[in-house]
Amino acid sequence: MVGSRRRSGGRTGLGGRVRLGLGLLSGALAVALCAVLVDRYVLRAEWWQVRHTVTAEPIAPQSEVGPPPGPLATTWERATEMHHGPVAGYDSVAYDVAQGQVVTVSGRGLDVRDARTGADRWSYRRSGWTLLGWASTRSRLVAYFERDGRRGDRLLVGFDALSGGLLWRREGERPAAVARTTLRWPAGSAVVLTTDGARRELTGRSAEDGSPMWSRRLPDGCRLFEGAAHPSDAQETLAALALDCPGRSRLLAVDPLTGRIRWNRPLGSDESPEVSMLDGVTLAWDGKALRAFGQDGAQFAVWEGDGVCGDVMCPSVLASGRLVVAYHPEGTKPGGARLEAVEVPSGQVAWRRDVPDYAALAQAGGRIYALRPRLSELLLPAGVDLVAAADGATTTAPAPVTLDADLPGVRPWMAAAGGLLYVAAAEAPPRPEGSGRLVALRGGAAGTGPAELGGVPESGWPDACALLTKDDLATAHMDAYVTEPTRASVGGVRLPHPVSCTYEPRDDRKKGSKKRADDERRGDPSGEGRAGASPSATVAPGPSTAVPSLEAPATDEPETGEPGMGDLGMDDPETDGPGTDRPEAAEPEPVVRGLTVSVRWVADDPGTASRLLDGMQATQAQVRRRRDIGGDEAYEFGPTAGTIALRVGRVIVVVDADRPPGAAARIAHSVARRLQQLS
Repeated sequence: MVGSRRRSGGRTGLGGRVRLGLGLLSGALAVALCAVLVDRYVLRAEWWQVRHTVTAEPIAPQSEVGPPPGPLATTWERATEMHHGPVAGYDSVAYDVAQGQVVTVSGRGLDVRDARTGADRWSYRRSGWTLLGWASTRSRLVAYFERDGRRGDRLLVGFDALSGGLLWRREGERPAAVARTTLRWPAGSAVVLTTDGARRELTGRSAEDGSPMWSRRLPDGCRLFEGAAHPSDAQETLAALALDCPGRSRLLAVDPLTGRIRWNRPLGSDESPEVSMLDGVTLAWDGKALRAFGQDGAQFAVWEGDGVCGDVMCPSVLASGRLVVAYHPEGTKPGGARLEAVEVPSGQVAWRRDVPDYAALAQAGGRIYALRPRLSELLLPAGVDLVAAADGATTTAPAPVTLDADLPGVRPWMAAAGGLLYVAAAEAPPRPEGSGRLVALRGGAAGTGPAELGGVPESGWPDACALLTKDDLATAHMDAYVTEPTRASVGGVRLPHPVSCTYEPRDDRKKGSKKRADDERRGDPSGEGRAGASPSATVAPGPSTAVPSLEAPATDEPETGEPGMGDLGMDDPETDGPGTDRPEAAEPEPVVRGLTVSVRWVADDPGTASRLLDGMQATQAQVRRRRDIGGDEAYEFGPTAGTIALRVGRVIVVVDADRPPGAAARIAHSVARRLQQLS
């Protein structure tokens, strides 16, 4: 008879407890192993996280030349959505043109296109990860990703820049001094620069395989800036990094191939500077002064003042041995700047010019291209100035793009190569997150008109004060009104007709009449002593586009009009007549207030005008398409229905009316009908 191992009372013996413990331990190990395997081969698996396309199509580098002087036309354009990831401040979209390709970088990943055609070449994205930096050197490109919600999960990925082929991956590394505005960090000589967690050590890693090549401790007490706008930059043979040191910041230049410190210079404040590198020139803007250093670290030029560069680095290029910088000297008027060329390395000023507040500069083939946010204050498109490096002489042409330099996400950017000019700018959020738009421009048809107007003759521009007839104004209950025409000029071309016309009820001008009387008593009957005033003229809306010829400065400025009464056939509400015979029981509609009609642009063809209007609406946060206005296209801007932009053929017009609600739409309908009659 075999005895039972179970003790009396149903208790398990020692052997049973051991087996139970081993079973629990085995179960726990199995669960842990499954968790590890799931994390490694499922959660971290490349097969579902990564969207990676490559190309085998060859591509040739572009020549270093931009488009010739004259009008510009669009070759191709692309929009890229911004990515608002978990790390605040790194939601930019940045661009680069190199080796015949355009690289577009955002938190979503990398998109690389053919620079000539805009066709896709290769791309790389990781689901659940955000791209927070990138570097390029020679034919290698390296991207830095962090896992969303787990910043400790870091990944460097190396690519062949031409094919997009994956070369290597390395976990745990972090790049050195990433710029928030461009997401770029320094690299050169096939080496990318990384740092440790405390940002006190600099390491050079091979862009070929990610292996370490050298390591260097930063000067005592100093560390790299983190989360700065643009704390570093690099060329192939030199990298410059801003250091956060006790007392004030410093600028450190190293050889990326060996890690050897080339020079180390103090700056003027303890704030994070912005750093920009050109070929043999390093610029640093520290909020106190803009400093220019030569290849050996010698400072050869400085522009002092708190507002010299404003919130961003001053646009600059190196052309024909001269450093050309656009900056704001003390006392500069809003919208203005100064362009100055200094010899390298002597620092001698070759020339200086007062210019518009350029948003970006680029150079190619000895030509300097300067980007104006507006061709002229009242006109819609951006402008490009072609500046001679020898003496600063300038020619101007419109760019078929719209630009709002104050929108976040994309700092206005420009580059020139292969006979093309590349311009990038932000488009407005929401929808849902905003985006960046890149436009590639080529030289356009000369046309029969001046280049400053895109080849369109001055006679092709309608008179803004002729787009509403007296019947249109009577319908808006503006039986007694005054007009304020405003003219515009571009370069040496002055448009013959007003580009903007403001209508005000007669009663609203009583204060203005009193002001003119006060001017006469002060001995200034023309009012020219007042800012923004100009000689007066009577302007009658209607079929005729004739406007008195007045001598005025070649800038956008108003012309003070007189009451639109009597000779215009309008009824005077102070006298008996048809205009005063209104039903007593009906409550009169309110008079339109703040009415302005502006001709924003006349393009050389309807397609160009349509793209400009599309770009205009893309820079507005609140936009509604209106299909009841007439014409070819119309949009309503803003929280109220007070602004309507419309296109009829080649002409873009904007109508503003403060009140009553809906007045702008009714008047825009009349303007559209009038433009169709004139076309």
